[in-house]
Amino acid sequence: MKKLFFILTGLVFTIALSSQSLDEIVKKYSEAMKSDKLSSVSTIKITGKMSAMGMEFPIVMYMKNPNKIKAVYNINGQEMVTVFDGEKGYMINPMAGSSDPVEITGEQLDQVQKSSLFKNSLVNYFKEGKLTLEGDENVNNKPAFKIKATIGTSPVYMFIDKETNLLVKTSATVEQMGQSMNVDSYPSDYSDVDGVVIPKKTTSMANGMEVGVMSFDKVEVNIPMEDSVFKIK
Repeated sequence: MKKLFFILTGLVFTIALSSQSLDEIVKKYSEAMKSDKLSSVSTIKITGKMSAMGMEFPIVMYMKNPNKIKAVYNINGQEMVTVFDGEKGYMINPMAGSSDPVEITGEQLDQVQKSSLFKNSLVNYFKEGKLTLEGDENVNNKPAFKIKATIGTSPVYMFIDKETNLLVKTSATVEQMGQSMNVDSYPSDYSDVDGVVIPKKTTSMANGMEVGVMSFDKVEVNIPMEDSVFKIK
């Protein structure tokens, strides 16, 4: 009985230490991202480009506090648009044969909303009790904390650099056309633009092969932005 008591006490102590460590990691990450400053930011506009499959096309993203977001991808002269107007999400995809907006819901809408810099997924997952600390792992030859986010049907792993306290990798397994695929993203080149901390480059890998690079050339903060920007229907 005494042995069992010490085992249980040890387990509780270990869990407590793990919880405190995770709490500290998330706190330092939030400070590095200046999350507390975002409430004073009204709008963000990002101009950049996406390189994928041997092509390069421009991207413009609009964000308005607290939750409006719009992304416009110009592909061969045609604009693909995803937007969340604060209530509903829509997509215009001329490559699918129509220029009419189609409402998006579920996981697809969730992905659009997660793109907003006003919504910090890692901090929100922590508040919801969905994170666990899985140990350490090197990312780009630098030590990082490995954090597991239990969301949906497949976990997402997030890696926080121990020196900078910034997110340097996300990893998830996705299903595409009946096949499992490991997708890794590497945000880098972080920049502080008027209190908004943002990775200016994100490289995406699928099963170890590079599939795309998103880079931001210009970030504008607190510029005038009407709600009509986010209305496409």
